[in-house]
Amino acid sequence: MCKYKIGMYGGKFMPLHKGHNYCIETAAKECEKLYVIMFYGGKEEETILKENKEKYLTVKSRKESLIRVCKKYKNVVPKFINISKLRLSDGSEDWDAETPLVREIVGNKLNAIYSSETSYDEYFKKAYPEAVHRIIDSKRINYPISGTKIRKIKNREERELWTI
Repeated sequence: MCKYKIGMYGGKFMPLHKGHNYCIETAAKECEKLYVIMFYGGKEEETILKENKEKYLTVKSRKESLIRVCKKYKNVVPKFINISKLRLSDGSEDWDAETPLVREIVGNKLNAIYSSETSYDEYFKKAYPEAVHRIIDSKRINYPISGTKIRKIKNREERELWTI
């Protein structure tokens, strides 16, 4: 029996990597239904795409990768939210504006929200007070990698060791 009825895991997935996959796998085991939400169109993404023209970082490529990973689990549903029109005046992401879009997907009965970032705890408590924040591998012990590190790897074969 699952611990949680409805869970959510979100990110930019630039790129989708083995650490993300580990979190999805863990959450899929714990939830009856898990929504994996890819946010795209943000300023950080725009900057990264200007600096790095690699195909694996395009929105289309990331969506395809996420759909492929989510298909491994009967209870996992991939969703996509374009945040390009939700930026603050300085161009940064407006998480408060994103929350109603997430709520349209997950509803008001979210039980668990997954991340590997302890720094998200305060925001998640405010935005999703009914849900427990499940922090998965915050110290990157299982998969000592991040999207930032992967984007710095120029050798394709080496980069593919970490990506999905």
